[in-house]
Amino acid sequence: MRRRWIFIAPLAILGLLLFIVIGGQAVRLLWNWLLPPLFGWRQITFWQALGLLALCRILFGGYGGRGVRSRVRRRMAERWELMTPEERERFRQGMRGRCGFGPAASESQGQ
Repeated sequence: MRRRWIFIAPLAILGLLLFIVIGGQAVRLLWNWLLPPLFGWRQITFWQALGLLALCRILFGGYGGRGVRSRVRRRMAERWELMTPEERERFRQGMRGRCGFGPAASESQGQ
């Protein structure tokens, strides 16, 4: 088993470095191709593109939080299945009222 890791670890590191280089180059090329002609912004270097890629990953991609989102969705689906049709409708009406898509259930019943 240890012999296997001796070959896999360097390949994994090389693959990660290759992925980073390709990603940085892609961001740099796309930025320099689109943004200076369209908006008059300056061209960026490879290192700036890599920083931009990392920043976008932090802001929009999270830290591998897919597990958290899937757990929340799964829990909500389980709760939804346990609700009766009346409870589901009350929940929908409450969400519509809170999100600004119409009057809440209590307001529509009162008038």
